[in-house]
Amino acid sequence: MRLITAIIQPHRLEEVKKELYAAEVNLITVSEALGHGRQFGIDEFYRGVKETGNLLRKIRIDIAVNEAYEERTVAAIIKGARTGKIGDGKIFVTDLKRCIRIRTGEEGSSAIG
Repeated sequence: MRLITAIIQPHRLEEVKKELYAAEVNLITVSEALGHGRQFGIDEFYRGVKETGNLLRKIRIDIAVNEAYEERTVAAIIKGARTGKIGDGKIFVTDLKRCIRIRTGEEGSSAIG
């Protein structure tokens, strides 16, 4: 079992979802996040004064998958999120030690779906 976490641009969410559904990955959790990478945010001008906004709005996607779905999930996120510009995001893949479906008490791969 793997936990795939992706941090993407907000305007790419619909495209990422489309690619995930096409790859038969239907169980996702989406949340809003703030952060920045190497660019340290953006500079904006407000009433003629330069202000540095160092935390940018991002979208965090968490997906628990069985090993057979890991590569197709990662490929779908990349295909949907990539613009080729700085700030496209990151994907983190971690081992998932345990998964429990609360309703039934199932554990492991069958609990993921």
